Amino acid sequence: MIDIQLVRRDPERVRAALARRGDDFDLDRLIASDARWRAQTGRRDEVRGRIKSLSRDVGEARRAEDAGRTEELAGQSRSLGQEEKSLDAEVAALEAERRELLLLIPNLPDPEVPDGRSPADNGVRRWWSPGPGSEGRSEPPDPSEYGPHQRVPHWEIGAQLGVLDMERGSKLSGSMFPVYRGLGAKLLRAMNAMALDRHADAFEEIRPPTLVRTDTMVSTGHLPKFADDAYHIERDDLWAIPTSEVPLASLRRGEILAEGDLPVRLTAGTSCFRREAGSAGRETRGVLRVHEFDKVELFAYTTPRQAQEMFGEIVGRAEGLLRELGLAYRVVDLCAGDLGQASARTYDLEVYAPGSDQWLEVSSVSWCGDYQARRASIRYRPADGSGPAYVHTLNGSALAPGRPWAALVETGRQEDGSVRLPECLRPYLGGAAEIPAP
Repeated sequence: MIDIQLVRRDPERVRAALARRGDDFDLDRLIASDARWRAQTGRRDEVRGRIKSLSRDVGEARRAEDAGRTEELAGQSRSLGQEEKSLDAEVAALEAERRELLLLIPNLPDPEVPDGRSPADNGVRRWWSPGPGSEGRSEPPDPSEYGPHQRVPHWEIGAQLGVLDMERGSKLSGSMFPVYRGLGAKLLRAMNAMALDRHADAFEEIRPPTLVRTDTMVSTGHLPKFADDAYHIERDDLWAIPTSEVPLASLRRGEILAEGDLPVRLTAGTSCFRREAGSAGRETRGVLRVHEFDKVELFAYTTPRQAQEMFGEIVGRAEGLLRELGLAYRVVDLCAGDLGQASARTYDLEVYAPGSDQWLEVSSVSWCGDYQARRASIRYRPADGSGPAYVHTLNGSALAPGRPWAALVETGRQEDGSVRLPECLRPYLGGAAEIPAP
């Protein structure tokens, strides 16, 4: 959540930032709710002060053996006690209302985020496509580079090679639940393993639960606003995670870290679950949009000064994996109107899939400032001895193999129908260099 002090101190700045997002959040309602909470809190605390003073007076009257004065003051204290109880309940209700509004307000975009209202306003920062030399070419891929044999969509390739079975996935669980088979399943597992191994030098691997409590989902900003996109197990009040960012962000919830321990780098490979409630009208064939998928996440807690460097590091690591896989990609700078709820700045990495002729988002790297840390109450103690401050959180997909899987089988398809596999994955595939044609 954003800092309520900023809302009190500079509401017009907050209003302008929300306008950049195109968000219709009712800031005046939050300001009024906060004012009522502060006023009633002041009244309750005043009454508490009077009760405390009366308690001293009652003690003095008793010591003076003034029974009449003692009873009179005790009566006043009981009356004020009832008033305090009523005010305390009112303050609690107002605090709940104020917190609910604070949980709904999105993060404020960083000043460097480009203006815009939709994905059409996002800017491409750079391109990369395989070519002569190890650095590739910083330009859009030329469609003529891809032969007709690569212009076959992955759902057709997968069915032809027996490595992707959407029909049986639908039989088991419904639409948008793929079944990977044989070398298709091994390829998916290999991509996960490679992604985890590539970051073992600096990121601690975590295997968190995939079912979490409501407050864990609230901490990242996924609740309460996006409840319709998540799977909820009502009997146990647990949520299936949409990304391992959710448990990683709460791993240190309620703690105060030492500045010397920051940054904290974490990585996790988990299954992820999304209802895709807003997928109507979008491309849902094959594995482009599914309800369950694997993902390797990178996550960090930092000080504010460390955040920008960490943002660059996570983007660089995600790019490095795509280069190893030999996939053409672009880095997209999301405009203010396309940012996620918790994000102050986001770069999306999109790979080109020649068979479906689409740019597919495969990684989203976000800097959230202290937005999530305020919700999760995660702070650090500065080395200079000043009071605890909120950490900044950053997250990014190291690799969500589903869509890269699609791009790989389309890009790697040969004229005979086989699929050539990237060399970097072969150690994870028992040396296999291709998915053979049937």
